[in-house]
Amino acid sequence: MTSASEKRLTWSKKQQSGRSSSGQIAVRHRGGGHKRRVRDLDFKRDKIGVLGKVASIEYDPNRGADIALVVYQDGEKSYFLAAQGMAEGDEIMASPEAELERGNRLPLEKIPIGMQIYNLELRPGKGGQIVRGAGTAASIMVKEGGLAQVKLPSGEVRKVSLECRATIGQVSNPGLKKKKLGKAGAKRWLGIRPSVRGIAQHPGSHPHGGGEGKSSIGMPSPKSPWGKKTLGKKTRKKNKYSDKWIVKRRK
Repeated sequence: MTSASEKRLTWSKKQQSGRSSSGQIAVRHRGGGHKRRVRDLDFKRDKIGVLGKVASIEYDPNRGADIALVVYQDGEKSYFLAAQGMAEGDEIMASPEAELERGNRLPLEKIPIGMQIYNLELRPGKGGQIVRGAGTAASIMVKEGGLAQVKLPSGEVRKVSLECRATIGQVSNPGLKKKKLGKAGAKRWLGIRPSVRGIAQHPGSHPHGGGEGKSSIGMPSPKSPWGKKTLGKKTRKKNKYSDKWIVKRRK
């Protein structure tokens, strides 16, 4: 794996530190961290029928998975999510006629039931939106009526159009979840600041705060700092537009 990135496919971005456009904290416990450059990833892979060769497998500081730099026959270069086991020199293609090999991108209609896929589209031509995390993979369970039932890494079974495309294989770096950071400073390098338990705070700062010594939270259900129910409270909207596409909810 190489560390030098393709400069024309990267750009700098100032860290927002969890703040909104007005400068107010929108996401708590963010800030600091190592300086990063954003890699411009191609989630669409819309160079149909053009053969590409993997020039290098690289580290991306903005995600858990590795990325692959591919050079196409016409000389164009792009980054995309690397599949597990992909190596320098591998040839890949995005086409309905492409072979069923790791890294190739095809419509679900052309992918057999049970085969591992990732970087899955939800709308034809929009580009991969789901199954992009390190080590994840989905699989097709059923095809009927122009739709495929896809089992996602969470266990959810969802209907997706057979015209949507996906990449063959599993996302690289499955061992990420077993990685140990080793020290508190490693968390700070990632731009994550410490969080204080609500029970250790002043009662004016958190609903769990106050009390003498090590006291319980003292209320029927846990609350967020703003008094909303949390730790198990369902937040999904009723009658959400995507409910009709979900066959089986995740546990």
